[in-house]
This record gives sequence, C-alpha cells and structure tokens, in this order.
Amino acid sequence: MSYETLSRSVVFVVTLVVLLVGHSLGDHVAQTDRQAAHKATRGAAGWRALAGHLLTYHVTITAALLLTCAALRLPLSPAGVGAGVAFSALTHGLLDRRWPVRAVLRATGSPRFADTTSPVCGMYVADQALHQVSLLISALLVAGL
Repeated sequence: MSYETLSRSVVFVVTLVVLLVGHSLGDHVAQTDRQAAHKATRGAAGWRALAGHLLTYHVTITAALLLTCAALRLPLSPAGVGAGVAFSALTHGLLDRRWPVRAVLRATGSPRFADTTSPVCGMYVADQALHQVSLLISALLVAGL
C-alpha cells in the first residue's frame, strides 16, 4: 500500500467520524427550535429557517473537521473540503425539506413508516440514515480530492 493511499484512508476515516459527530451537534444542539419547526414549511419563512440551520450546521461540521485535522496534522485540500461541505449542504438542505425522505420511504415500500411516531419516529430515523449516507459521500470527497 502506498503512502498516498494510506494517507487518504486515514483522512477518510477521521473525516467520517468528525462529520458524524458534527452532524449530531449541528442537528441536535446548534439547530434552534424555530429552525427545526419551520425548515420544511413553504414560503420565505421556511427557506429562512432552513438557511439558518444549514449555516450553523455547516459552520459546526467545518470547524470540527478543520480543528481535528489540524490537531492530527492530517493533509486536507481546499478542493476536497469545499466539495465535501458543498455536497453536505446540498443534500442536507434537500433532505430537511422532508418530502424527499417521504418519497424514499414510499419508493422502498415503507410509506406507513413515514407516519409512525411510536415507539420511534419513522421520518426522523429515515432522515438520519439518509444524512449519514450523504456524510459518507462527503467524507469520500474530502479524502479523495
């Protein structure tokens, strides 16, 4: 295995872990109640709530990524970080409008899961799983560019 392959692999693993931790912070700590309640609503208020959430979320994950990689002296490229964060912003914003999550659940034969609220919220569980897939791709972009 070459040094470059090993280096990219380490950057990928660290990036994925940091993005997952940053995701929890950005979605569950940095997001305000207003943003969570209105980010999927129609109109200007919904778009403002979503934009505010995406801003605080991506400041959180980007800061966590840059600080962690600096502390570990891991090589990051501006192009890779930019591509990973941009992909995350696009997919996160799309998923948080909620209709794409419902569409995925319908397409996979689980339309009732979208309306399940007890013992788990089906939309929330599906939303988080789709965000994690997006973060996996973001980590590959960070490590690969």
